[in-house]
Amino acid sequence: MLVGLRRAFPDACLMVVDDNSPDGTADLVREAQRSDPRIELIVRRDKRGLGSAIVDAMKYAVARGYRFFVNLDADQSHDPAQLPSLVERARSDADVDVVIGSRYVPGGKIVGWPLRRRMMSKLVNRFATAFLKLPVKDCSGSMRCYRTSALDAVDLNSLQCTGYAVLEELLVKFHRDGRKMSEVPITFTERELGHSKLTLAEAVRSVRFMLRLAMTLR
Repeated sequence: MLVGLRRAFPDACLMVVDDNSPDGTADLVREAQRSDPRIELIVRRDKRGLGSAIVDAMKYAVARGYRFFVNLDADQSHDPAQLPSLVERARSDADVDVVIGSRYVPGGKIVGWPLRRRMMSKLVNRFATAFLKLPVKDCSGSMRCYRTSALDAVDLNSLQCTGYAVLEELLVKFHRDGRKMSEVPITFTERELGHSKLTLAEAVRSVRFMLRLAMTLR
């Protein structure tokens, strides 16, 4: 993944947030740092959760004054080669504050999922975008390019969700502030590495949080 990211962005800072994983992720990153000093590693020993990991990385990017923050899954379901198209969209339109790599706009697709999972994902996504009144077709995908000035204005410390639903929470805050969102098509491939962290319990927590979030919009 780091090789693909460096190929896509030769001069960017690459950041890995690791929750003290027993799979040796941190050690692999430290090894890569020997030949690439622009790789950053954050090891969290007292926190867990995808959402809080993304937010911590965002805070780091804002503090460092980076222009854009780009996020993707590290299990190879997202191809780093697709990221430059998101950044290019953000660079070409100064009014856009977040570009979403979308599975559900024309040209976007999912590879490796059975039909039942495709249909379920699409229905849930449509429900969430409509329920949360979001002007996008893919509100749960984590391949995104954010303008860091917009993240700073959101006040990242105000985010309440530490799980997957933080992705929707961010979009809701952006939409409330009148910030522009854009989508570019991507190909999402069934994970090649590791196991999904989206457990049934996490899914239930995310749905409950989105319902509470939707109530605040009424």
